[in-house]
Amino acid sequence: MTSLVLASGSPARARLLTAAGLVFEIVPADVDETALKRESAARNHNPAATACSLAAAKAGSVAQLHPDAIVLGADQLLSLDGEIISKCQDANQASSLLRRLRGRTHELVTAAVLARNGIRLWDHVDICRMTMRRFSELFLEDYLSRAGAALVQSVGCYEFEGLGAQLFEHVEGDFFSVLGLPLLPVLGALREYGAIPQ
Repeated sequence: MTSLVLASGSPARARLLTAAGLVFEIVPADVDETALKRESAARNHNPAATACSLAAAKAGSVAQLHPDAIVLGADQLLSLDGEIISKCQDANQASSLLRRLRGRTHELVTAAVLARNGIRLWDHVDICRMTMRRFSELFLEDYLSRAGAALVQSVGCYEFEGLGAQLFEHVEGDFFSVLGLPLLPVLGALREYGAIPQ
């Protein structure tokens, strides 16, 4: 069986793989995401292509350090009317972003890439449409005080599997992808490339 490496420090992605019964090593990728996003913007890439490029860069960089392992890289972007939104740095930025997203639909773009020996083997992009409800200012203030680290750990300032679910009115798309990884396609690809049993 080929060994599996997750090129991400995301606790949510690790939880998903662990819950699915996978054994893997975690080696967070060291890539300049800001520079890669700028490069994608210069090439007029859409959010899906940008997310896939970021996931591929992460998988590729770690795959060079772990010969013969299957390396899983992933990335998630939030797109609002075509604008790519980055993670917030603090509660003030989170408050501003959530007010922008309130009552509107944004896209959560999740990409996954498998690589071995620095070569991309497989990629997949999933797009979920997330509609936030028109929550009150009172709710927002309470949410901001209770959400804690989720405000800066997730791109939309929400942990959908927890308190963040209360922000939403409607979601179209795969639950696992919202959490950060298109799990079922990833599992299928891992079977195909011998990282988990058929």
